[in-house]
Amino acid sequence: MSTQKASRRFPLRMFIAGFVLWGLAGCQTSAPPANVPATEGPTPAPVAPMPGARDYAVVAEDSLLQILVYRGGAMARLGHNHVIASHRLSGMVFVTDDPLQSRFDISIPVNELTVDEPAMREMAGAHFPPGVPQSARDGTRKNLLSEALLDGAKHPVIRLRATEVAAAGEGFDVGVEITIKEQVHTVRVPVTIEREPGELVARGEFPLKVSDLGLKPFSVAMGTLVVLDEMRIRFDITAKMGTFPIS
Repeated sequence: MSTQKASRRFPLRMFIAGFVLWGLAGCQTSAPPANVPATEGPTPAPVAPMPGARDYAVVAEDSLLQILVYRGGAMARLGHNHVIASHRLSGMVFVTDDPLQSRFDISIPVNELTVDEPAMREMAGAHFPPGVPQSARDGTRKNLLSEALLDGAKHPVIRLRATEVAAAGEGFDVGVEITIKEQVHTVRVPVTIEREPGELVARGEFPLKVSDLGLKPFSVAMGTLVVLDEMRIRFDITAKMGTFPIS
């Protein structure tokens, strides 16, 4: 083969390789679970509310959880960032006169998670431009729910359980147990609260590592295209007194 012919074919091979990597990045969020230790123990029992606590039920249609996942590596331009969202949160908030004794127990239905909805990408900001192909969205969601990742068939619920509340400025610093695939991981979550008669709204945003949940960030081509370990979590949760979740 002549040097001239080789030089013409090399860019073609690079283009094909780049196209394959783009497809992988558009259809996966992370690799199979890593052997990352979690807090061992059985699935936690339901939260026992403090005496005199008032029950508030999470209102799914007024609540939203967003998980922002970012691309990285030398070939990051071949992938794109993802917005995973839950519109179907459910559970209870137990409110006491002493806010530091309040607790919550909230469930995320795994199989109802969405990926890269146009409205969610627009809400997420400039790092999440529009135009993600439907095929990439479908592929990413299929991988997200697969046995290697969240395993929605066997583990249809992720559970968030407040175990301790501390004052932090004008808000609170909450110890939260995340139960995912029967493993419990504890994180600290900043929360601000707005109260109206019979209603409260909890908001917050914080970083969370994929590896903190016992998962290994996705990587291809010797790390030139990766899903970054650090995600961002945003939530806006409304709960109302006297409203009971639909089973």
